[in-house]
This record gives sequence, C-alpha cells and structure tokens, in this order.
Amino acid sequence: MGRRRADSGAADEAVVPRASVHGEEEPVGRHFRPRAKAPLWLRITALSVAAMLVVGLAGAGFLVLKLQHNVTTARLNVGVGNSSSGKSQVEDTGSLQILILGTDTRDGANSQYGTVDDSTGEGNSDVMLLMDISADNSHVSVTSFPRDLIVPIPDCTPADGGAPVSGTPAGQLNAALQVGPGCTVAAINDLTGLTIDHFMLADFTAVKELSNALGGVEVCVDHALYDDDGSWLKLPAGKSLVQGEQALAFVRTRHAFGDASDLARIQAQQYFLGSMVRKVKSEGTLTNLPKLYTLADVVTKNLTIDEGLASIPSMISIATRLAKIDLSNVAFVTVPNEAYVADNARVQLKEPEAGQYFAALRNGTSLTGSPAATTAPSASAEASTTASDPQTVVPTTEAPAYDKSLQQISISNASAIVGRSVELLQALVSAGFTGSWQAGDVPAVNESQIRYGADMADVAADIATLFGLPASAVILDPTISGVSLVVGTDWTSGTSFGSVVVPPDIVASTANDSGGCLSVNPLKYYPTPFVQ
Repeated sequence: MGRRRADSGAADEAVVPRASVHGEEEPVGRHFRPRAKAPLWLRITALSVAAMLVVGLAGAGFLVLKLQHNVTTARLNVGVGNSSSGKSQVEDTGSLQILILGTDTRDGANSQYGTVDDSTGEGNSDVMLLMDISADNSHVSVTSFPRDLIVPIPDCTPADGGAPVSGTPAGQLNAALQVGPGCTVAAINDLTGLTIDHFMLADFTAVKELSNALGGVEVCVDHALYDDDGSWLKLPAGKSLVQGEQALAFVRTRHAFGDASDLARIQAQQYFLGSMVRKVKSEGTLTNLPKLYTLADVVTKNLTIDEGLASIPSMISIATRLAKIDLSNVAFVTVPNEAYVADNARVQLKEPEAGQYFAALRNGTSLTGSPAATTAPSASAEASTTASDPQTVVPTTEAPAYDKSLQQISISNASAIVGRSVELLQALVSAGFTGSWQAGDVPAVNESQIRYGADMADVAADIATLFGLPASAVILDPTISGVSLVVGTDWTSGTSFGSVVVPPDIVASTANDSGGCLSVNPLKYYPTPFVQ
C-alpha cells in the first residue's frame, strides 16, 4: 500500500485488452490449418453458454453500476498542513487503516431523532473506531476513541471548499467532524503517527439498515432494562436479537450500561461489533457474493466514504482480507485515557500508555499473540522520503569533522516516564558528546525526534545513528541552536530505539469472546428502578 497512502486515490479500473479481429483475407500462418466445421450440437451449446455469459456479465455490470451510483464520497484528509498536520509519514508495513465514524446529525432521514438544534450538517462523531488490518492479514485491532477526548485539532478545509477552519491545541475530538470526516482523519493521523487509508461515515439510518440486512445481532444483558432517558432501549434479561430501531438504541444509549459513562457506551459498542463480526463470519457472508452484494448495497446507500474506497474492487479487497482473519485475533481496544486535567467530565490521553500503543500500531505489533507483522521501513522507501523532504537527514557513518565534546546537545523528556533522560545522557557522554545536558520534562509526545539548528546536520545524523533513530526523525529546526533530542512515548526504555512496548491489559475483548453479558446500570433496571 505504499507508505500507508497518505493520499488514497480511487482504484484503477481494470482494462481488458481487446483481442485482435482477423479479417477474411488475413494470411494464415504456416502452422495453421483450416478447421473442420463444428457439429451443430456443439455450436448450439457454445452459443447458449456465450449468451448466458453475456447476460451474466451484463447483470454483474448493472449491479456494479448500481452500487457505485449509491456511493457518497468526501476527501480523505482535509488537514491544511499547519504545525500539527500534514507531517511526513514513512511507515511501509502494508497494513490497512480504516476510520469508522458514526455521526449524530439530525439532517434528512435522521430528523426523527431530534432537531437541527441538536446537531446538523456533518454533526459530531458519536462513534470513532480505527480498524487496523495487519499486512499479513493475521490480526486486526479496532481502537475506540472517546467522543469527549481532548486533543489538538488541526486547521482543516471544509467540504464546500471555503476558507480553512482554524483548529485548536485542545479541542474535543468528536467536534472535528463538523468540518468534515477528513478533518477527523487528519486529527487522528496527527495523534497516532499513522496515515489512515480510508474512512466510512455512518448515520443513524445506516446502523438500522445494516442490522436488518444481517437479520439481527445477538446481545446479552445481565438484567432487564429500560432506558427512559433518550434511547428508549428496552430488553429482557439474557440474550436478545436486536435489529432496526432496537439495534440503533443499543449502540446509542448513554445511560443503560455500567457507570453510564461514555467509556461504558464504548464497551457496549465493542460488544455489539464483536457479535456482529461473529455472525458475519459464521454465515460466510464475506465469501458469499449474493450476501456480500446485499450488505454492499446497504452500506453504499447509507455511508459516506472517501474517494479511494468508492470502487467495488476496493470493497471486495477489504472483505477478502477480513475473511481470512481468525476471530480470536480481532482485538477491541479503547485508547488509554484518563480524566482531563481542566475538566473531569472529559478525558485526555494517558501517557506513556497511549504513546506505547500508537507505536505498537505503527510497527504492526499483534495484540493477541498472533505472529507480528512488523516491517521496518525499507531502504528504498527511506531514501525516497529523504530525497523528497529537505528537512530529513540520512545518518552518516563517516568520521565526524567536528569536536564531539564541544557540541551542545539537549535531551527533552517527553516520554511521560520520570528520569527517562538519565540513561540517554550517559550514552551520549560515553560516546564523546560530553557537552550534553538534560532540558527536563516536557509534555508527552508520541514520536521521538532529533531537531537541529543551522550547520548541525552532521551532528544530528550521528546522534540518530548512535541511538538507531530513523532518518525521518531527524528534522531541521532553524529556531534552535545545537541539537535537541526529544524522547517520546514510543521510546520508553533502553538506548536503542525501536523496541515496542505493548501496555498491559490493553485488549478489552476479542471478536471471539461470545460469553458473558453486559452489566446494566442499576438506575435502568426494569420494571423496578434501583433506588438508594
């Protein structure tokens, strides 16, 4: 897939070369002889088969045209390229990332769920799921981002092509959708260091229609419930088959499960998705063309997708990849988070766990014990990136033409681990960079970097070689003098960059976890609500 395709284009249409047509007077080669006339029964049979093939191909062509006519598209990434957007991405793992968004807009067919005063236009993201399919199709992770997660939002260009909308260093992630799904893509790219390949934006109608097309999705709750505060979900204790309005209520409810938090809702959404995946897999939907067409028809009618996904071959390719994956290797994860320091009603990334997790995603690390699909950037990809970006430097192994002891090298600890700079400082001093010093702790960042000022490119490159940092991490910064090593959450231990640390207990569940029932919020017990 190239370097995770920052700009995914539409799939090229297959072109079948036409066979040359031989005229009656065309010379016949000396190895050819006139053929005897075929028997009548054979000619009739051949014509019948040909006719059936023509009808079949015409029907298939009609279905393809119908599906493509259903599609609504939008740009994949509308980040403007400011200080927090448009960063160079160099992963070359062959994995595939798809951002799945659920909007709360009340426009059009969704008006029955509220008014435009609640949400209009693109709306806000009620659901944000990043699906990562490994390069070898051995494992999938589905990462949920809380709707009230506070993160930097980049400047973005609106879908109508108007003036860029200014971002913010601390905004609620679900609000990025108001500028368009491509703005949410840009924000999550910046947050994770990934380059998302595709997105799918679903509204309320999409959830209903998809669950209907599947014939319902099985869920289980540990107590009868009635959510009389918005979703109107009503279920008996034990297992139920939900579809249509009931399925929508299940994934929308904010109060029915656990502690009635957004994180409890995420758990319910992951539970629903796991059950849906099991049903699709058990019924062979992804390898059954009629069933797959039915689902594709529903999906294309009710989703907005990026242009690169707006082709039947792209959709079939993704379905084929997913069909090969064992359910026990489909991991559901909620991005590590904690209460936001300025508002306990919101959350922020919890470091260093979030940075460690994003590094694991970038490296193709399996979360479920299946073989990892880690592939380091190839030499050609690295060289290509370096050649096209004058701000990156290829580390050199030649003897330095400078005095190491005179070089001013600072170490900023952005790993969220107290004392992380100490062993790196010792390594620098041992290598002869005795003028190195600790710049202290700074806010956590996900990616380690070496930033250098004027005339310091060779020093920066040698430090990159010393620690094993890639050339893409070496960046010219005219605002500083000397060299600054910024240690991010993707490098939490040791003096050799590249070891991947997966936070413990990061996997909430897998698609194979069919046992257990969701815990109902006691305030929503039915028929008698819990009273303290």
